[in-house]
Order: sequence, then C-alpha cells, then structure tokens
Amino acid sequence: MTNPYAHIIEPLDPQKPDHKFFNLKKLKDPRYDQLPFSIRVLLESAVRNCDGFLVKKEDVEKVLNWKVTQSQTVEVPFRPARVILQDFTGVPAVVDFAAMRDAVKKLQGDPERINPVCPADLVIDHSIQVDFNRNYLHFLGACLGACSLVTKVYYLFHSLRSDSLQKNQDLEFERNKERFEFLKWGSKAFQNMRIIPPGSGIVHQVNLEYLARVVFERDGYYYPDSLVGTDSHTTMIDGLGVLGWGVGGIEAEAVMLGQPISMVLPEVIGYKLQGTPDKYITSTDIVLTVTKHLRQVGVVGKFVEFFGPGVASLSIADRATIANMCPEYGATAAFFPVDHISIHYLNQTGRDTEKLNYIEKYLKAVGMFRDYSNTSEDPQFTQVVELDLSTVVPCCSGPKRPQDKVTVSEMKQDFKMCLGAKQGFKGFQVAPERHDVQVPFQFNGAEYSLSHGSVVIAAITSCTNTSNPSVMLGAGLLAQKAVKAGLSVKPYIKTSLSPGSGVVTYYLKESGVMDFLSQLGFEVVGYGCMTCIGNSGPLPEPVVQAITQGDLVAAGVLSGNRNFEGRVHPNTRANYLASPPLVIAYAIAGTVRIDFEKEPLAVNSEGKEVFLRDIWPTRDEIQAVERQFVIPAMFKEVYEKVEKVNERWNSLEAPSDKLYTWNPNSTYIKSPPFFDGLTRELQTPNSITDAYVLLNLGDSVTTDHISPAGNIARNSPAARYLTSRGLTAREFNSYGSRRGNDAVMARGTFANIRLFNKFINKQAPTTIYLPTGETMDVFDAAEKYQQAGHPLLILAGKEYGSGSSRDWAAKGPFLLGIKAVLAESYERIHRSNLVGMGIIPLEYLPGDSAESLGLSGRERYTVIIPPQITPRMTVDIKVHA
Repeated sequence: MTNPYAHIIEPLDPQKPDHKFFNLKKLKDPRYDQLPFSIRVLLESAVRNCDGFLVKKEDVEKVLNWKVTQSQTVEVPFRPARVILQDFTGVPAVVDFAAMRDAVKKLQGDPERINPVCPADLVIDHSIQVDFNRNYLHFLGACLGACSLVTKVYYLFHSLRSDSLQKNQDLEFERNKERFEFLKWGSKAFQNMRIIPPGSGIVHQVNLEYLARVVFERDGYYYPDSLVGTDSHTTMIDGLGVLGWGVGGIEAEAVMLGQPISMVLPEVIGYKLQGTPDKYITSTDIVLTVTKHLRQVGVVGKFVEFFGPGVASLSIADRATIANMCPEYGATAAFFPVDHISIHYLNQTGRDTEKLNYIEKYLKAVGMFRDYSNTSEDPQFTQVVELDLSTVVPCCSGPKRPQDKVTVSEMKQDFKMCLGAKQGFKGFQVAPERHDVQVPFQFNGAEYSLSHGSVVIAAITSCTNTSNPSVMLGAGLLAQKAVKAGLSVKPYIKTSLSPGSGVVTYYLKESGVMDFLSQLGFEVVGYGCMTCIGNSGPLPEPVVQAITQGDLVAAGVLSGNRNFEGRVHPNTRANYLASPPLVIAYAIAGTVRIDFEKEPLAVNSEGKEVFLRDIWPTRDEIQAVERQFVIPAMFKEVYEKVEKVNERWNSLEAPSDKLYTWNPNSTYIKSPPFFDGLTRELQTPNSITDAYVLLNLGDSVTTDHISPAGNIARNSPAARYLTSRGLTAREFNSYGSRRGNDAVMARGTFANIRLFNKFINKQAPTTIYLPTGETMDVFDAAEKYQQAGHPLLILAGKEYGSGSSRDWAAKGPFLLGIKAVLAESYERIHRSNLVGMGIIPLEYLPGDSAESLGLSGRERYTVIIPPQITPRMTVDIKVHA
C-alpha cells in the first residue's frame, strides 16, 4: 500500500538523491516541537512504517496528539529498527525458531518462511563463569583434599595451564560447545542474524561501543536507530540517544518476525539535572541516587527523559550507567537525546567519519538533536522532577535489592540494623546474642576468621560500570595507591575483574594500573556477565564451611546492577552494589561493617593506619588519565577483530541444514513442546475450573525467584534429571546455560533457595501438595497436580516478576500447568511474557489483596473467561473450599 506520508520524503543531501528520509518537520504540525524527544522516535517509526494495516494513519495521529493521549491508555504500534539478544535469552529464541520451522513443515507450509525480518544481533556473554581467579590454586588444594577422583584430575589438569582468563574461557567452551554449535547453526540457517562470539564483552557494552548505529541507513533511507532486547538492561543504549528497552523473549521473537510491538503510549517524566558532582563522586553514586529518587516518584511503565544543564557535565558512559539501571527504578526507558557529547563519543569509539556527518545532519533536520543549555528546546513532559548533582554523596545499595540505597557513611549502622531486623528485604532476623559471632578457619596454611558482614566475594563485573572509563580508571588508580601504601586483600576473598569489552583491558594496561589491580587480586577472569548473573563460581571450601558452621550472613560486593536473594551466590546472603573503587575498598577492609570516615581500611606492614580518604582519587585525576589513554585507536583495533579473533569459535563445526536435527541425547538443546498440536485455526480460550494454588507468594517476587539463572543445586529436581542422564555435578553448568532444554528449565522453575512460600513459612524451593498435605519440591508437586488433571494458579503480592526480562519465568510456569497468576501488581515485561505463554495475569481490584479478602491459598479457584478477552477487563473468580 502507498504510505500516506510519502510527500514528506526528501534526500538528506541533494548530491545523493538515493539517500532519503521522512522529514517530520514537513508535517508542519505545531504539536511536533512540543513532543518529548523519545516520543519523536516513536512518531518517526509510525510515519515511516504507515502501511494502513500494521500501522495506520490514526496511529500517527495518536502519537502526534501525545499531550492528550498519554493519560488515556491509548495503544500504538512500534516497529524498532533492530533486536539485540544475549545468549541466555538468545539460545531459547533460536530453539523456538527451529521448532517453529518444524511446526510449519508439519502444517505443509514452507519452513524457510520462518526467518528474522528485523535485524538481530546476538552477543554471547552470559556463559562464562569465575571458576578460576587469583586463588584457584588455593581452591585446588582444598579440592584435592575433599573432592572425588574425577574432580581432582580435572582441576589438576587445568592448574597446569595458563592464567585465569584463559582457563575460564577454555572451560566456557568445554561446557557450552553444544550450545555454541547450535548458535552457529542458527547464524547460518536464519537471515538477518549476526552472532558476536564469546570473549568479546557484555552485550550492553558491545552495543554501546560497536553495534549502535544512532542513525540507521538501510534500503535507501535514514531513520533513528531503535531497538528492543531480551535483557532488561537493554536501556543502557538510551544513554547514547538510541531508544531501546527490554522485552520478553516471546515479544522479541514476534518483533524479529516482523510484528510491531503494541504499546501503551507512555507518560514521559522529565528528569532535570542541575549542578555538577563533587570531585569524589562516581557515576555509581549518581545512578543509585537517581534510582532511589525515581522509585519514590513512581515511574513504572513510563519513559524518563533527561534534560537540563547538568546533563552536559555527564559523559556518555555516565549517562549509559544511569540508563542501564532503568529497570531498577521501574521505567520502560531512560532517554538522553543525542547532543554534541554523543557525537564526540562516537568519534572517540572509532566510528566512521562519514557516518558521523550524516548522523548529526539527519538528527538536526528532523529536530532530534539536543542542546541541553538551550531551554527553548525543552519539550513538554507529563511531570518534571529535579536532581542537583552537587547533593549526591557516596553510596551503595543492598543488601537484597538494587533500589535500597545506603550511603557509605551509614553502611556499618545499616548492616547492623539489617542483622536484627525481621526477615525481609532489609532484614536477616539474626538473634542479638549472635551478632558478633566469629568463626575461625584455616586457608593456605594461615588462620583467619569470618563474622557477619565479612566480604567473601568482591567483583568488578560488567553490567553497569565497566562501560565507564572514569570508574574503571578510578578503581585502577585507587589500587595503585593502595598497593603503594602497603595494603592487600585477604587471599580467601574471591576477587575478580570481568570487563565489559576488550577496550577496558586495553586502557587499564596502557595507563599502567592493571598490574596494581592484579596485585590486589582483581585480575581479568573473563569478558561477560559473570558474578552479576550468578556465574560467580565456587568459593573455597574452608570459607563455605565457616559460613555454614556459623550460619553467617556473609557479603558479596559487586559493581553490577542486580543483587536479589540467591542470585550472586548461595553462600552470600547480603549483597551490595557499589562502584568499582568501593568494591576494592570493601575487599581491602574485608567487611561491610566499617565506617570509612572513622575507621582505617587497614593497618599496613609498618603499623600505619591507612584511611580510604588517603587513597581515593579525585575526578580531576581520573579525567586526566582518561583523556590520555582512552583513544579511538583502541576501539578500532578491538572491534575490527571482534568477529574473527576467537579461534575456537571459528573452528566450530555447524550443520548447514535449514531444519535443525535434534539430538535426543542432548541435555542442552531440546525441541520444546510449545508448538505441539499447533493448528491453522485459532482456539477460543477456556475458563479455568477448580484450580489449586501451587504457591502463595508475597511482594517483589523476582524472575530470579521464578527461574534462577545460577548454579543447579545438587539436591534439586533438575540435578536429579541431569544425574539420570549420566552427568556428574561438575557437568551441571548453570540454569542459564541450559535454557535450550525445557526438561531442565521446567524442573528449575521456582527452584531458588531464597523463595519464600507462605504455605511453608520459610525460604525454600518447596511447597505443599494440598490434596495430601505433603511437602515436596515445587516441580514434583506440579507434576502430581498435572497427572491428576488439576489446573494451577499462583497467588502473589506487589511487583510480581520484577527483575530480569526472563522468558523462562513464563515458559517454566506454563510447563508446570499454571494457568493464571493472581497478584496485586506486575512488572511490565513479565506480564507481557505471561500473556505470550497463555498464562492470564490477573490483578486484584484496587485496594484488594489476598489478606484483605481472607484468602489462604488453600481454596479452589474458578476463573470465568469470556470468549472475547480485552486488556483491563474485569473477570469473575469463584472461590470454594
């Protein structure tokens, strides 16, 4: 069909008539200049893709009329320019595509019609684990005294090989070869799919430094770069002025197949930044302050757009750090429109000069280039809130949630309060007489002791911070000063550095700080999302025994963005997010129970007390080093080789067939049952009759609780399944790595050891099988219900499904037989995933809850589903004993 806006197409450069764009200024609509810049991106997509079918002219009018429609829950279609995946979510997406081809063939269709229409980039970054770090030889010694013969041989073999980085990468390939071969098959079998090999970096940083176009040039047209991704922290790219956010894997697959996203036209909160940060403040301090502030404002389901003179004082890396944490304050997107600093960043990261010219020219032509000092450019917002950057103070967040900010000056007192507080987000319920318990242990021939708050994991990990040279160089300079002051980190603390890209290692080495980081134990252990996703690897056995013996609340400190219960490591009950320099500081101190203002970090070998203020670098010191050593040549050199440098990836054999040949013996890749019984005709929905409640849950149940990504416990249903297939515990790998196998993932659903089920009133991955009153693993109970033909539902409180955009948190419950969830509220992405899997996300009427309605969860529930379902409709639920 003819696009009704074809009359506004014109060439960007008269010398290049074949390079055109839709000139939104030619709409000559006064509403356009009042739109937030993020909404202008939605408008351009609607105008360019207006075909009268998927995108209609009235959709364009809805976006133009945003000032009125934003408060009316008006839905509009959005076609992003591309999709980005990481391997934990990418593998199941490719598995689904392969299964779709099989299903289409069974229906006598052409299987090769199943293909990504929208370009997709998949970065392999979530498979690597911190198995080896500076103390792997100590771990080896402990292992040789306690492990099986097979494990002894395994670790002896690896100990004879080179450094931790190489060992972890080798082990990554050994564990994941089958998954990697499958992904390589997918990159050949499907069009428009590019794979970035393992060892390249984390998806968000590779996206920022390499994949981001800012302005697309495709099929003869210029248009804004935009994307959706299968990781909730896709929003990091918003810091560069590229509109993007996380969606569920199911939604992403639909976009890849050419479907627009149907979204409610969002309210846009204008976040005005003023002032400049203190010389000792890091971007992490700023982002944790912003996170807490916006949580209080309430921005769930909304866009946040940053403006004001304070934005100009923030680097792109600073902006990206703030945008990365967007899921933690609940917004859909956190947008920084493109300005001259964005163009400087593109130049700094080695982008082509010709592209930079048309990027700036295009954005200025359509009114999407920002001058933050020019208040006349400020658009209209739903609401404006402000932050003076000069008021930001050093802070962390924890011990269990990223939004729970704690100023560094209050950290010691806050942890003490958490120890004794009732079990919850800020409580561990430790009896007062046990607050100061000490557990001695021996490690590498020396005597140490652990207590509540002792740091056992200190990780500078990829997600949020290693995109930012200022905090990484700040950590390096602090390490340099610490070493020169005679300080060290206790050898039993598991320290690691997993940069977001090879560029980070490059500038840390060139600036001369890498050696000092390594001396404190922060050597490079891999490139990818390691500790933050739960790939923290094993702790030394004497440490685990001491924690277990004393039932200690041991601590992990990491520069990531997620610290939910049970995510980082099963033995660290308290986990704090902190800037890379603070990660090192707490590692040196060895505890989070310290007041840095009043207490020294440590006493050096000469008996001198060294305080944190003695070694903390200023912003001026850091920026001077950054200007000298973070240069375009580094980015060009690293990324020119990114798709060729990994020899092991290049040597992988992958079949060339268009249909995948499933291996029935595989425990990684399995044809899923989602398309079994697929018909050409749509099936009408049925009511849910006499359902049992599988779990009765409280508030803030995260996707980590529903579908953990970390280690597979040896006494779990998933472990029993893998053992039955002939695997040893060492070969279990993680839940995240096995997302291509539904048999493992169904058994891993609700398998988090920190799951709190009201039926049993304690943390455990178990429930009560109500017909008999037996307590059993969640999967086992669900299996019994399904064998008896009983449908299931979940009762939950507020913010059900918060956290990572994890499609298996919907797929797993579907396979357990769950037909509906009844909650007080939902996280946006998870709610969409539930709908995509045919699980009905039911929400109590305002003011109602299980408690207010007197529901125990032991009742039977019948949900009356009408033939025509519409969003936000009211349905009847009948409850009986």
